[in-house]
Amino acid sequence: MAATQIGAQLFTVYQFCKTPADFAASCKKIQAMGYQAVQVSGVGPMPTEELVKILRDHGLTCAVTHVALDMMKDTQKCLDYHQALDCKYTAIGGYWSEDTSTANLTKFADEYTQIAATLLSKGLRIGYHNHSRELACVSDGNKRILDLLIERCGKEVFFEIDTYWIAHGGGDPAAWIDKVKNRCHCIHVKDMLVNVKQEQFMTEVGDGNLNWPRILESCKKAGVEYYLVERDSGPTDAFDSLRISLNNLKAMGLK
Repeated sequence: MAATQIGAQLFTVYQFCKTPADFAASCKKIQAMGYQAVQVSGVGPMPTEELVKILRDHGLTCAVTHVALDMMKDTQKCLDYHQALDCKYTAIGGYWSEDTSTANLTKFADEYTQIAATLLSKGLRIGYHNHSRELACVSDGNKRILDLLIERCGKEVFFEIDTYWIAHGGGDPAAWIDKVKNRCHCIHVKDMLVNVKQEQFMTEVGDGNLNWPRILESCKKAGVEYYLVERDSGPTDAFDSLRISLNNLKAMGLK
């Protein structure tokens, strides 16, 4: 199994990555915390060459990206972008069609597998990132959407399990990671708290209610390579959030 690494999901600080100058300043802060890898997502428009230079100047590798499905369909454009980043993983942030019938989801899974096979033959592996909506059932049956996608998508497709959104949907993150053993190269590590109004919200990894010993054990067995720290929103400063989560994960024994 490849060595594991903790990375920062840049969507956490997307407000501070809108221009090349801001992106460079953010990368400097992230590298100073101890991160050596990032997920490129939510970054403002800039030439690929400039993005690559900023990452390299700050000693950061691109572990994985999020790109649109249309970009994946443009095979050469997708390959060129990821080869420039020296990145071997990418994923879409979800399939958002309002049609959640078995037939439509099966069609998507089959088409996505074909795209994955084409890109994998060139060295780029693509994945699927979940939110909580995939824990709903298909519109015409009792099967959960995520179960259908896992079963129907070929082995060429990996699953970038998001621990917060699994819990948000009423699922057990560790159990879902177990389901995609050897197909979960990258994972989003995010924690959850609830207030007295019973409202769920994101918090720093290790400061919430998720069962991290169990989750990390499942990640180890599943062959996770990159643990991407993310927090979409919350009261703590976004950079402080990344720092706290990194320190907590290291205290749990993750390197």
